[in-house]
Amino acid sequence: MKVAVVMGSISDMPVMQEAIDILKSFGIETETDIVSAHRTPEKLFDFSQNAHKKGIAVIIAGAGGAAHLPGMVASMSPLPVIGVPVKSSNSIDGWDSVLSILQMPGGVPVATVALNGGKNAGILAAQIIGSHDANVQQQIVAYKESLKAAVNESSKKLRK
Repeated sequence: MKVAVVMGSISDMPVMQEAIDILKSFGIETETDIVSAHRTPEKLFDFSQNAHKKGIAVIIAGAGGAAHLPGMVASMSPLPVIGVPVKSSNSIDGWDSVLSILQMPGGVPVATVALNGGKNAGILAAQIIGSHDANVQQQIVAYKESLKAAVNESSKKLRK
């Protein structure tokens, strides 16, 4: 199973790289591309309508500003879409992106992570895949245990 990581602009790549990195750490293959909702609508349509035919299981779509990419992908794809709002150079402190992705109409859901939350988008995609893949699920369990261990270790150091 693969996860597609798409973004509206190359300037979104630093945020989206966090999703790619965490997915690769779980052994999940990714396919990455730039698909602009406004500048390449034909590419958007083709990608959205055909991703499920290419072995993609989950789509992570990051976008800044008006941030139409995640919602447009979700409107045409049968796959789960995770939206990553990106604080871009033309952004209104990122709120425009957050609200554009979060406020989807009934029938067109987009799971939305925090502003610049590429890492959490990758983890959520892995959890979705892990619901059908025991190996990935075990890796998620181990990852969460490592988070717990790190907090406990920090707590010990603080109390000394």
